[in-house]
Amino acid sequence: MLPNTDELAEVLLDLAVPHQDLGEAVRLSRHVTRDAESLRILDKAVTELVQDMGRIRGTTVDIPALPDPSTATARFFPLYVFVAALPHIRAHHRERGIPDDVSRHTLADVGRCVAWHRRWHGTGGLLIPQWLTLHFHGELYQLGRLQFQRGRIGRRTGASIAAAGLPQAPGDHGLSVHVPDFMGPLTPQAVERSLTLARAFFARHYPEETYSVATCASWLLDPQLKRRLPNDSNIVRFQERFHPVRVPTDPEAPQAPEASQAPDDMEAVRFVFGTTDVPLDELPRRTVLQRAVLDHLREGGHWYVGRGWFEL
Repeated sequence: MLPNTDELAEVLLDLAVPHQDLGEAVRLSRHVTRDAESLRILDKAVTELVQDMGRIRGTTVDIPALPDPSTATARFFPLYVFVAALPHIRAHHRERGIPDDVSRHTLADVGRCVAWHRRWHGTGGLLIPQWLTLHFHGELYQLGRLQFQRGRIGRRTGASIAAAGLPQAPGDHGLSVHVPDFMGPLTPQAVERSLTLARAFFARHYPEETYSVATCASWLLDPQLKRRLPNDSNIVRFQERFHPVRVPTDPEAPQAPEASQAPDDMEAVRFVFGTTDVPLDELPRRTVLQRAVLDHLREGGHWYVGRGWFEL
């Protein structure tokens, strides 16, 4: 169940929901608590979200929509699902001895997704709620600059690791690395600090799981960025930590293409500019990265999601 409106405001503050959207979220919650069908959908969503708490599902969970998804209440409905699930994930964190600051920083990603929604759509709401189901199931944690997801090594990554002569195989435990925006520069020092925190964190709080390999799937690992950015850029230095698994089909790419790889131009645009609704020629060119992304597309190139791994 949802807390009353006074308590709800405090909970949303704990989840880093921006003040700009907090009042509307509290006000609209009454439409859920006073409607039997909305409460039924809420209870069902929470039950599915917290089922087998802490088990590695390896995938996100869909958050159901209200019967009329066009309303402002429907935009905030996933937020209410996560508020109702808070007691369950906090109990899991306590059972695992997760420090309060790690728990707080991890769940504050809710506020980032609220900010995302306003940044991309100009209204209150919660963007990509499925992403947050990892946080609220004990599978993902914010540790310094980076986020780390408990998971298992996939087939392609496992083959790459085996080719390097290491013992890890598909199905073994592996940490997926995620790079959230709104968190400052991706400096080598910040990355190294996060990795140091992750090594200690998972060894202590999930000792039954051995994590000796980190993996990543991101537009940040497209090797074409090395041709567009300075050698000492944070992104290039981040890339250099990884052994590549999947590379782009761009014929100019510095490595052999993989026929099955499809371009994903808007992934880079979305994260660099915060929108995909503005024509490319109207986007700003203030930074080296902005110019790199736009120039590559204007010259007929494509951006891809790269994959890589490294030993922890």
